[in-house]
Amino acid sequence: MSSYLYRLGRQVARHAKTVLALWLLLAVLLGALTVSLGGKLQNDFTIPGTESQQGLDALTQRFPEVSGTSAQLVFVAPEGDRIEDHRGEVADVLAEVEKVDHVATVTDPLASESRTVSDNGRDALATVQLDVGLDELPEGVTSDLEDAVELPSGSSLELHVGGDAYSVTGVHVSATEGIGILIALLVLAITFGSLLAAGLPILTALLGVAIAMAGIFSVAAVTTISATTPTLALMIGLAVGIDYALFVIARHRSQLAAGLGVEESIARAVATAGSAVIFAGVTVIIALCGLVVAGIPFLAVMGYAAASAVLVAVLVALTAVPALLALAGERLRPKPGSRAHRREAVAEGRPHANTLGARWVRLVTKVPVLTVVVSLLVIAVLAIPARDLALGLNDNGSAEPGSAPRETYDLISRDFGPGYNAPLFVTADIIANTDPIGVMDSLGETLGTYDGVQKVALATPNRTADLGLVVIYPTTEKSSPETAALVKEIRADSADLEKRFGVEDVMVTGQTAVAIDVSARLSGAILPFGAVVVGLSLILLAIVFRSIAVPLKATLGYVLSVAASFGVVAAVFEWGWGADLFNVAKVGPVIAFFPIILMGVLFGLAMDYEVFLVSRMREDFVHTGDARRSVDTGFAASARVVTAAAIIMVAVFAAFVPNGDPIVKPMALGLTVGVLVDAFLVRMTLVPAVLALLGRRAWWLPRWLDRRMPVLDIEGEALVHHLEHADYVASHGSVAVRARHVAVSDALAPLDLTLRPAGIGVVHGSDPIARSAALAALTGRLGFSGQLVVLDRLLPEESGAVRARAALIGSVDEALGLAETRRVPALVAIDNPTVLDSGQIAALSALTSRGATVLLGMPSLPAVPQVADAIVHAVPAADTRPQTALADPVEPVADLETVR
Repeated sequence: MSSYLYRLGRQVARHAKTVLALWLLLAVLLGALTVSLGGKLQNDFTIPGTESQQGLDALTQRFPEVSGTSAQLVFVAPEGDRIEDHRGEVADVLAEVEKVDHVATVTDPLASESRTVSDNGRDALATVQLDVGLDELPEGVTSDLEDAVELPSGSSLELHVGGDAYSVTGVHVSATEGIGILIALLVLAITFGSLLAAGLPILTALLGVAIAMAGIFSVAAVTTISATTPTLALMIGLAVGIDYALFVIARHRSQLAAGLGVEESIARAVATAGSAVIFAGVTVIIALCGLVVAGIPFLAVMGYAAASAVLVAVLVALTAVPALLALAGERLRPKPGSRAHRREAVAEGRPHANTLGARWVRLVTKVPVLTVVVSLLVIAVLAIPARDLALGLNDNGSAEPGSAPRETYDLISRDFGPGYNAPLFVTADIIANTDPIGVMDSLGETLGTYDGVQKVALATPNRTADLGLVVIYPTTEKSSPETAALVKEIRADSADLEKRFGVEDVMVTGQTAVAIDVSARLSGAILPFGAVVVGLSLILLAIVFRSIAVPLKATLGYVLSVAASFGVVAAVFEWGWGADLFNVAKVGPVIAFFPIILMGVLFGLAMDYEVFLVSRMREDFVHTGDARRSVDTGFAASARVVTAAAIIMVAVFAAFVPNGDPIVKPMALGLTVGVLVDAFLVRMTLVPAVLALLGRRAWWLPRWLDRRMPVLDIEGEALVHHLEHADYVASHGSVAVRARHVAVSDALAPLDLTLRPAGIGVVHGSDPIARSAALAALTGRLGFSGQLVVLDRLLPEESGAVRARAALIGSVDEALGLAETRRVPALVAIDNPTVLDSGQIAALSALTSRGATVLLGMPSLPAVPQVADAIVHAVPAADTRPQTALADPVEPVADLETVR
């Protein structure tokens, strides 16, 4: 993949203006499409197949008068008056309301059969039933309703309007969200030391979210999309868009500081950082699309929409970002000697001793056990409130304080009871009953005797007398456990009620029952979804890091971050800690899909940080074999960019907390805490400490599993090494083996070897273990540290390809037998226990004449060293004697044919 991305980056750099023009054209076209289609958002939190949805479907088909959305009118008489004294004014207002389009019925709160007056006698509650659902409600109906309820001048009444018809159906974005972008710009400016470089990620992220939002609103014209979906997509798309661009630009700047040309640097940045961006983006997309596991359509659509924003962010980072880098050209190159140039040099691996990241990793790994204990205690304290996290669906009780829907909701709860904001609909099939009115009256009276029922507001058959409806006001609000218990009790008694009254299909429905069913389904989906996410985490990280301990540690860290997020959200929204600070409109249950959304998004981000930090540590360990030092060097090399990315994420998510709508607010707070804990407490504190404790055991993987797992080059480092090798070949000619500081732990000290194709190399040494280890490592059969390219393949990443073309045998006779085979291995290594004479070595020309490269392992130098193209001394790991100087494969050597 990195090779394809390398070519893509180069092509984008060469056609930068065309690429940017295409992105801008796409944005304009999608914007025009959005305006022309006029897509409308809605909060349709329903689940097909549940009892509440079946009941709503029955009402829509057989009782359409009560199947639409509704509004509420609360008339309040002055202090000392009774509402009956204003009967004429109430009747006039209700008459005007009945004239509004789509109003099906209006209940008279002062009529004897529908009397709804508060205990103090001052308030009357009228229900306005509309003939369409909230998703189908034309624009202007609520405005017409507000105009119709205008009291005549001089009236002493107060009139409040609210209800489900006034639920939020738009995207709530305030100027506060812009603060997150400003903080991101500041962090980028500090990170890059350049305002130009800092502005590019912001610009491309805004382009990405604009396209994603336009696409979402266009799709809203043909399918149901909740009002929360665009805000969630905006929040996630903005955060990952800035971060993904940051990774690409940071790599580009580091390469420019190292002296690469602009076009070459862009190509390599897209190939390396772009590979990591794809991995991170695909991980988040999989997690978001995995929301379909819950079996809840509106949640799946929410996941798809957010995933589309992430996908656009990935595509922008791979194309629009490099195009802008090409246009910026040399202006992004740090000036030699500048602070930015020194920082980029450090990021490329030059001394880390004085960086903040280096000092931090030394601190947390000085006493790793203490670091682990303290980190776990902090996370445990944060997670304690999580046990009290309650879930539900929002209503107007969570609306902005002071708004008309919120004032109406609070007034009804105060003067009538909270259950009047949470009516329950009980339907029954009465087609077989001969007394539809009587049976519904009896059913209503029975339901009124249940604990938790405050009032039976209505008990009536429909016009065709085949479906009956009982409207119940519970004593508690929608999100109360007592309301859910009442629904459960009625459903449990449905069979007895059907038998007793001779009816069929008794079902509890309505928006309150829908909310209860959705909450129950979502609560039940958390564990299955969590199992999928954790399993995916273990598999992906095991493949990436070729380890058992690292994936287990990373997955546990993710679980701890989720627990801390749940705990802080519960402390704020359930316990009320800091509720005023975070502008929480109502303390109580959070939106039911909060846990599963947070788990999906945080999973992708946690894997992102884990890969960027730990992959550099693994790379250093592979090349040095020093597990302890690789933690320090790998952390110091990647800490700056990861820190900047995490701060940007936190800033963007936190900006949606103060003025976010009640649905987005807990998700924004949870993601803010989740990223903060995961990036700084887990990945940058707990992870280095654990890896320091584990040492080499952190990178252990059973050989049988290693052979069966694919190789994922997440950061495209293999391509960089291949390009470096290609540069070497272009300067020095082809080589079959190129080893630099290759060492095998406890067996072989570092050795260097360069051997041309079809040449003969000698690895000599009196220690058979060192000699054999050298040959095994050079043929891809043994792990090592250092840099090694064999047959143009980078090891250890491409060890399998080398093993397939290299033979490791134990005698010259066996090697000569290979010369007679149809296909001769490209590399033949002979681990010979004795010294060969010149004639035996010359006989190997049968192999070299067919293009094979030969490696000879012998106890000592051959009698005529000139027969070898290169000679190296295999020294045991504990021996620090200097190695024998190597013959330069490019320089002329003795004519092998003459010697042979």
